Amino acid sequence: MTQTDPTPPRHGSSLELGLIGNSRTGALVDAQGGVVWWCHPRLDGDPVCSALLSGHARPEHGYFDVRLERQVSTEQHYLTNTPILCTTLVDADGSTVEVLDFAPRFYQFGRMFNPSMLVRIVRRVSGRPRVIVRARLGAGYGERLAERIVGTHHIRFLQRDGAIRLTTDVPITQVVEERAFFVHRSVTLLFGNDETLGGAPAEVGRTFLEETRGYWLRWVRNLAVPFEWQEVVIRAAITLKLNAFDDSGAIVAAVTTSIPEAPASGRNWDYRYCWLRDAYFVVNVLNRLGATGTMQRYLNYILNVVADAGSGALQPVYGISGEAALDESVASALPGYRGMGPVRIGNAAYFQVQHDVYGEAVLAGAHAFFDQRLEHTADARIFAELEKLGERAVAHYQDPDAGLWELRGSKRIHTFSSLMCWAACDRLARIATQLGLAERRTYWSGHATRIHATICERAWNPQLQAFASTFGGERLDASLLLLAELQFLPATDPRFASTVRAIEQRLRRGDFLLRYDEEDDFGYPETAFLVCTQWWVLALAALGETDRARAIFEKLLAIRSPLGLLSEDVDPATGELWGNYPQTYTMVGLIQCAMRLSRPWEDAY
Repeated sequence: MTQTDPTPPRHGSSLELGLIGNSRTGALVDAQGGVVWWCHPRLDGDPVCSALLSGHARPEHGYFDVRLERQVSTEQHYLTNTPILCTTLVDADGSTVEVLDFAPRFYQFGRMFNPSMLVRIVRRVSGRPRVIVRARLGAGYGERLAERIVGTHHIRFLQRDGAIRLTTDVPITQVVEERAFFVHRSVTLLFGNDETLGGAPAEVGRTFLEETRGYWLRWVRNLAVPFEWQEVVIRAAITLKLNAFDDSGAIVAAVTTSIPEAPASGRNWDYRYCWLRDAYFVVNVLNRLGATGTMQRYLNYILNVVADAGSGALQPVYGISGEAALDESVASALPGYRGMGPVRIGNAAYFQVQHDVYGEAVLAGAHAFFDQRLEHTADARIFAELEKLGERAVAHYQDPDAGLWELRGSKRIHTFSSLMCWAACDRLARIATQLGLAERRTYWSGHATRIHATICERAWNPQLQAFASTFGGERLDASLLLLAELQFLPATDPRFASTVRAIEQRLRRGDFLLRYDEEDDFGYPETAFLVCTQWWVLALAALGETDRARAIFEKLLAIRSPLGLLSEDVDPATGELWGNYPQTYTMVGLIQCAMRLSRPWEDAY
């Protein structure tokens, strides 16, 4: 990505952003070298850098910029097979520096070292570059700037629950007064918890860089990637890993809040939480790639959530520590992405009824009963916990809910919710077989058969020649492209093929698909939901239409950000990305499509 306009764009003007992180904290860096979004101390924390949602660099919203005096162009890339971002900055005289941005992650003293820290290493490449470092952190979701206490080699930024410390070998006066200075070799900036650094900044930064790079190279080396589109799969897998919160096992839907699904639509949601649906898809695809650690941690997260819920219903979304209440409020001090508010904190979807979650929770846990790579496979005790979810699926598969698209103003019997309740029973029967529990296999198979028959009777619309979005309904829903993927129907079943055709006809907009074609709480959808197009690719592949599937997949790849990332939505007319970023659902779809469509390794050479 190269920019030659001597006047850099305003902060928050696009989603051409790089994600850095370490499965504890995450930040977004723009093409100009600015950290425009960073939540501290963890993925759902107060955004101490929030320029992404200010529309411009208002000081009270916090920023952490590294720029050249008279900067004219920039170029960005990730170091191969890592989330270490390299931004090259060039000034009007051709003097050049590169900025390496990352969050430390590596094993130290037998355990994972991944502090809530960002590291920025600025290296001179050529000429006599003069760099300006601007570091002011916001607090209270943009309400104020954090008070600064200046030390000899550090600055402390006071927050409500403590302080964040910037330690650097840049002269502190230059940082405080935001004055330009020459970079002769390199300078290092370490931004994290209020702790004394155990060494000189340059040495600590260099060690952290080497160890972090080594960790990611080893992690990627163990992935079972397809022959084609390897770079796509690796970048997506790393992104998913960054969105998994190691401490609890939760997986956030995205690191951002309130990037609107469409311009000025009001469809602004906080995605910094764990949706059981999204997390299932993440765990499923990472497990297929061989990254089993995320699955093991997520299974523990699910079991804790189930235990906390007791006899109550399972929520669609929880906090990353397993918090049940995610009360929704508005951060009035932040105007929003491009000024398109509101900026929401929390998500009212937590109190919605969405019956598909029982299936997704069971499916996520099912891997642990079959995967012999795990140190400890799941046993009858864990099976008994999952059976509780199956009982709820049986009780509610014909009950109205908000559905997976989280409609806020109506409840209906959604076919996809019933489908996932069937999946819960079906997988429990398979797990029982694996454990040698014949009586439980018969019990769950019987429920699965009954629910299957009900769905086929009540959701099939002969006029549409398709499964409708709701029982007895006349509308279509792109989620039903997963009928074969979830093994509800074989791909050879004519009902599956005709459902795919009907969805293509009704929901296609250019090269992409809408979620549905009806008015909801905010009007008619304006943008296409990217994962629906990815499900379309998988459905076409299942039908044997590989050439069509590959062509659509290539169009999906073409709209990725310059660093290979995708948000939740796209404008079908312009290809512009909208919605929270990067979105785990969508990154999962990239991996699924690549794995399904790639030529096998045996035929590649």
